[in-house]
Amino acid sequence: MHAIVLRQHGSWQNLTPEDVPIPSPGPGQVRIKVESASVNYADIVRRRNDAYPMPIHLPAVLGGEVAGTIDAIGDGVDPSRWTVGSRVFAVMPSGGIGGYAQFAVADIASVIPIAAELDFDIACTLVVAGVTAYQTLKEAGRIEAGDSVFIPGASGGVGAYAVQLAKLLGAATVIAGASTAEKRAQALRAGADHAVDYTAKGWADQVKIMTGGRGADIILEMAGGTFFNESLAALAPFGRLVVYGTASRERSTMVPQALLGPCQTVAGYYVSNWFTARKEATMRAFETLSDLILSGKLQVDIGARLPLHMAGEAHRIMENRQANGKIVLKPWADPVG
Repeated sequence: MHAIVLRQHGSWQNLTPEDVPIPSPGPGQVRIKVESASVNYADIVRRRNDAYPMPIHLPAVLGGEVAGTIDAIGDGVDPSRWTVGSRVFAVMPSGGIGGYAQFAVADIASVIPIAAELDFDIACTLVVAGVTAYQTLKEAGRIEAGDSVFIPGASGGVGAYAVQLAKLLGAATVIAGASTAEKRAQALRAGADHAVDYTAKGWADQVKIMTGGRGADIILEMAGGTFFNESLAALAPFGRLVVYGTASRERSTMVPQALLGPCQTVAGYYVSNWFTARKEATMRAFETLSDLILSGKLQVDIGARLPLHMAGEAHRIMENRQANGKIVLKPWADPVG
């Protein structure tokens, strides 16, 4: 089968197409014929060997989430529930045998059935981007009707979901942060009330002006470094700042006592821990998102569908902040596939 193999950490050019053996499912596992593999920023972090909660072992196949059909079933998997041909979403094991491949093996505990009407390209984005957006707002951010929400990276995978979900969950004001005029216009079309250039000096003051001087009740923070401190400056009294990434790879500084007077909260969120430790809540979020998509209330923007051998190019686009919407790899679209 065709797969993208990482044999050395570093550049996106280290992602190379190779022919490798088709894996066999072990006990409690299924093999999936991958129709769509989501490209996530976590894949870039692991490729570069930046700090990450779950290390990989080289050589590795990246790709944390896929959608496709079950191709083979291992021992101990309930055949009355899981059959060959079943349409599924799956989170890949953490060690480095991932979804940038034509076939992938997943633990059955990490597999979720998907409706026949749900497009594979959309389905493969539903956890790392979709569930993250939903749970950072609802669970970690404790969103309430009438809240104001600031969403940086609003044209990216999580951000594009979050702009729409914030409105669906009752936010009165949604402010999108994006680095270009094109991306800000895209966020406004998706339902944001305002948009700011969150790479420009003084953006925190703009967020305060747009919220009547209070600041945003909820801010989703994914950059780290000085951006974290600016986000705190843009946070309202009793506001909730939810940290779900460190795209800058820079450390932040915070004086905890500064939170006392305004009674603010800083919360951390990591989707893999929710998926394993709070599976029921994550499943509810997944099902909610599926229902919203199938009902037409939630639109998912697939920015690019690339053949598998262009995985390196997908990483390059994301690293250069050129992505608009999710990037999905199509393993069977390769010329030799």
